[in-house]
Amino acid sequence: MPRAVYVMALGIFAMVTSEFVVAGLMPQIASGLDVSISEVGYLITAFAAAMAVGGPVLTVLVMRLRPKNALMLLFAIFLAGNVLAAVAPNYPVMVLARLVTGTASQAFFGAAVSISVVLVQPEVRGRAMALVINGLMLGTLLGLPLATFIGEVYGWRAAFWAISVLTVVAALCTFGWVPALARIAGGSLRQELGVFRSPRLWLVLSTSLLVIGATFSAFSFLNPILTGISGFDAGAVPVLLVAYGAATVVGNMIVGRLADGHALAVLLGGLVLNLVFLTGFALFAHVSAAAVACMLGIGLVGVTMNPAMGVRVQRAGNVGPLVNTIHGSFITGGIIVSSAVGGLALDGFGLRAPLWLGAGLALLGILTLVPDLVRRAAPQVRQGQVVA
Repeated sequence: MPRAVYVMALGIFAMVTSEFVVAGLMPQIASGLDVSISEVGYLITAFAAAMAVGGPVLTVLVMRLRPKNALMLLFAIFLAGNVLAAVAPNYPVMVLARLVTGTASQAFFGAAVSISVVLVQPEVRGRAMALVINGLMLGTLLGLPLATFIGEVYGWRAAFWAISVLTVVAALCTFGWVPALARIAGGSLRQELGVFRSPRLWLVLSTSLLVIGATFSAFSFLNPILTGISGFDAGAVPVLLVAYGAATVVGNMIVGRLADGHALAVLLGGLVLNLVFLTGFALFAHVSAAAVACMLGIGLVGVTMNPAMGVRVQRAGNVGPLVNTIHGSFITGGIIVSSAVGGLALDGFGLRAPLWLGAGLALLGILTLVPDLVRRAAPQVRQGQVVA
């Protein structure tokens, strides 16, 4: 596996750490900017919205650049956003900083995935994507706790300065170790947009939205569910979340090994298992051992479907950065929709409601696979008839 693939993972690690650091430092940021906790929560929403909407727009703007030049520009924009967050004198400036970093983060994700898959042979693209996406998993598992620790000890602004330093390190590694490539996408913007005329591509993208939506319906509310139903005290939750993060790292590597040859089967198996784990969590959340087992199961087969999702999307579209960035927007859309609807469901029907919502989204995800399953089965049926 080329060293450049690991460098792409380092860049994503920095950006994911920046994405989630607000969640770990809400009280400190609220106090520092003299706003409420709920207003700090909107900073997370602003980042996600910028990823979903601004990321594809920025991708279109940098598509004419050579991939390595585009990466360096995106690093510069992302660094500017983090420095702005570190020195933000008030809440509006902080919102602007989050919009800038969110936009650059999503565009970088699409470019990083595209560069990684063209650097390797087609038969190991899923494995390459798994390595890149491990930057996301490790950002949640290691980056967030580390940034939170720095923020608690040295002040929340120090956390953003630390992420800025990490961004510079990732940019220097990219400059030194990522080879100069011709344009990945090839063709004009019109040709790149042309792939989105395919109804199958939109169906494939909707599968990814539902996979992630099902997972985050549970993940977004793990803390209140584990403390409010499963009986764990608040001090145990960070340990359980680390275990969840470890499960995602393991699952991601397994899926990465299988995605190239069995993307559809992996997604079907993952969604079926996620449906089982989400339903089991909803039914047995009051049993501590069962709750932990189901939570770890969701970690193994939830966001870890990313390599298989990526392979399927690229086969339905192409390996260009625009397709990968739009795919990232659908993934982010799944997070936004599930957390928003899950919050409403929780308020109306109790703590188990988001888990039932996740189970419903997993079932819908399975249904989106049916056309491809039928298409794959048809030649086998015809072959069987000919043999008969």
